[in-house]
Amino acid sequence: MKRDRSDRQGRAATGKRIRSRTRTAQIVGVFAKHNFYTNGFTPEELRTTLEDLGPTYVKIGQIMSSRTDMLPDSYCRELEKLRSDVQPLDAAVARAVIEQETGKKIEEIYAEFRDEPLGSASIAQAHYGVLLDGTRVVTKVQRPQVADMMRKDFVLLKKLAGAVNVAVSEDSGAVDLKSVVEELEKVTEDELDFRIEAENTRRFRELCIEDETRVSCPVIVDELTTERILTMTFVDGYSIAKKERVEADGYDRVEIGKAIVENYLHQVLDVGVFHGDPHQGNIMISGGVPYWIDFGMIGHISGKSVSTLQDVVFALVQKDVEQLTNAALTLGRPREKINKARLMDDVEGMIDRYMSAKKLTDIDVGALLTDMTALLAAHRIAVPGEYTMLIRSLVTIEGVLETFCPELNLFDFLTKKMLRRAREELDWREQLTSAVESLAVTGLKTVKLPSLAFSVLRNLSKGRMKIGFELTGYDDLLAKLGATVRSVVVAVFACVLFIGSCMLCSADLQPKTYGIPLAALIGFVVAVAMGIYSVISMTGKR
Repeated sequence: MKRDRSDRQGRAATGKRIRSRTRTAQIVGVFAKHNFYTNGFTPEELRTTLEDLGPTYVKIGQIMSSRTDMLPDSYCRELEKLRSDVQPLDAAVARAVIEQETGKKIEEIYAEFRDEPLGSASIAQAHYGVLLDGTRVVTKVQRPQVADMMRKDFVLLKKLAGAVNVAVSEDSGAVDLKSVVEELEKVTEDELDFRIEAENTRRFRELCIEDETRVSCPVIVDELTTERILTMTFVDGYSIAKKERVEADGYDRVEIGKAIVENYLHQVLDVGVFHGDPHQGNIMISGGVPYWIDFGMIGHISGKSVSTLQDVVFALVQKDVEQLTNAALTLGRPREKINKARLMDDVEGMIDRYMSAKKLTDIDVGALLTDMTALLAAHRIAVPGEYTMLIRSLVTIEGVLETFCPELNLFDFLTKKMLRRAREELDWREQLTSAVESLAVTGLKTVKLPSLAFSVLRNLSKGRMKIGFELTGYDDLLAKLGATVRSVVVAVFACVLFIGSCMLCSADLQPKTYGIPLAALIGFVVAVAMGIYSVISMTGKR
C-alpha cells in the first residue's frame, strides 16, 4: 500500500513536471512564432503575442495599458485593445459552471437565461438573466481552468524574473522585475476570487453612493455569488465611450461629467475608497445616470495621505516651493540622503512649467502627476503603493473626461473640492486663539525691537558682533572636516601625554616597573594607542 501511494505521488509529480514543461514549450513556441528577437516588439506585435500566450498575459497587458509611466503611449493605446471582447466561452460550459457552483439547475435559478454573452474577457464572461422573482441580473462566469493556468504561468514568470533580475541594481534605476511580477500576481489572484469583487462592490455602494439619481452602481445578489460566479443587478445601458449616443438620447454630457468627477473626488477625498480602474468601459450610462461597474480593483487612501495630497495641491496653487518640497518628502520615503537644495530647484522648475503660463482650468493633472512621480524617483524617493494606484486612477479618469466632456477640467474640480474641505475642517475658535497668541508674541517682540537694535549697534561698534550662517549642500565635506579635526585633537593630546610621561620618568615615583614609574608606563601606552588611532583616522583606513 505504501508503495502504491508512493507510486501515485511519483506519477502526480511527474505529470506536474510534464505539464510545466509543456506550458514552457508553448510559451517558447509563441515567442518563436512572433520572431521578436529579429525586429523586437512593435505595439501591435506585443498585443498579438500576449493574446496568443493566453489569459495571464492578456490580463498583464490590460494592467500595463494604463501604465504610461512604464510604457510609451503607442504601446499603451495598442494594449487597450485587449480590453475588447475575446473568443466567447461555449454556452453549455458557462451553464455547467453556474450549476456546479450553485448546486441547482439553470431552470431552478432563472426564468430566462441568455446563452449569448454580453461580453467576454480573459478571465470571465457575462450573461444576462432574469431570476424567478423577476429581477434582471448579470452573472459573470469564470472560465474553467483559467485560475490553475494563470497560477502556473506566474510560477514560470517568477522563475524567469528571478533569472534576469540579477542584473538589476539600486543605482541603475532599473525596474525590479521580480517585484513587478509579484505585484501583478497579487492583483490577478484577487480578480480570480469573485467574492473579493463582490465585497468591494458592497462596500463601494455603501460608502460612495450618496444620491442614486446622480450616480449609482449595481447590487450584488449574494445567493448567486461564489468564488467562480458573480451575480449582480443588470444595468440597462451602454458605455460612456458612446458619446454620440448620449447626445442622441438627449442627455446633458456636462451634467453627467460633473456627476462622475464629483462622485470620484468624493470617493478619494471624503471616503478614502476609490475605483482603481475607472476607464470608459467601467462607466455605464442608464437613463442618463452614470453607473460604476467592475470592482475587481479598488484603491484605499488614508486620511493622513489625503491631507498630504491636499498640501501638494495648495502648494502648487500658491507656487510655494518650500511647502511643495516638504509635502513631496512627506508623500514618499527617501531611499538615501536627500540633497534638499537640488530637490527644491527641481520642484521650482516643475511649478514654473505648470503654474506660470497656464490657468488652473488648463492644467493637465495626468502630466503633472506623472512628472512629479518622475521627479521623486530621480531623487530616490519611493512612493507608497496607495499613491501609485491613486495617480494611475486620476490619470485614467482625466482621460475619460477629456474624451467625454472636454469642457470640464479635473484640476479645477480638485482644487475647489479641497478648498471646501479646508473651510469645513477649519476650527474658527482654535484659529482665532492661535492668531491672538501669535499677535501677542509679535507685539512683545516688536516692543523689544528698539533695545535690540541699540544692542546690535553697540556690539558692532565694540567689535563683539558674531554672525552665524548655515552651509547647505556641503554636509559630507563638513562631516569629513569634523572627523579630521577630532583626529588632530587626539594626536595633540597623545603628544602632550607622551611628553608628560617622559617627564615622570625622571621623578622618584612608586611603584615602578622595569625601573619606570607605573604612571609613566601607563601614559606611554595610552599615548601610543591614541597616536595610532589618530593616524589611522586621518589616513581613512579605519
